[in-house]
Amino acid sequence: MASNKSSLREFQAHLAAKLAGAGDRSSSGLLGIQSGADFWLLNLSDSGEVVPLTTLFSVPLTRSWFLGVTNIRGNLYSVVDFSAFQGKEPTPQNPTSRLLLIGARFGNNAALMVNRMLGLRNVDDLSAVVADPEAPVWASRVYRDKDGRLWKMLSVRDLLADEKFMDIAA
Repeated sequence: MASNKSSLREFQAHLAAKLAGAGDRSSSGLLGIQSGADFWLLNLSDSGEVVPLTTLFSVPLTRSWFLGVTNIRGNLYSVVDFSAFQGKEPTPQNPTSRLLLIGARFGNNAALMVNRMLGLRNVDDLSAVVADPEAPVWASRVYRDKDGRLWKMLSVRDLLADEKFMDIAA
C-alpha cells in the first residue's frame, strides 16, 4: 500500500513538473492532433480542453460534418467532425477519438472531433515549408518535423471566422 502511495506522489510530482515546464515555453509550445491522415498543430493558448468522446445529440437539417451538440459539465458545445469538414473521410467514433474544445476564449463553444491527440510539440523542432496556395486562411502555415512529417498549423481564430465553418445548415 505504501509503495502505491509513493508511486502516486512521484507521478503527481512528475506531472506538476511537466505542466510547469509547458507554461515556461508557452510561446513555443504547440498541441499536436491527428485528424484523418493529417497532422495539425494548435497554439496551446488556443487549444482549450481535450475530452474523451461523449454522447452527441444530433441536430436535424445540418451538414453531415456537423455532428450535433454535447453537454460538457453543463455547457453545450457544437461538435464538428474536423476531417469531414475538410471534405475528407469522417472521423471514426472510437475510444481514441477526442473532442478538442476550442473557441471558449473567443466566445464560441465549439468542439472539433479528431482521431487522437499527439501531445506537445515545440516549434523550434520544426521547419517552415511553403503551404498550398489554395489552403484556407486557417490552414495557411505548414511545418515539417525531423522525421519529414508535415504538420499544418490551425488558426482557431480564423477557423471560427470562416463562413463555411459557421454555416451548418444543410
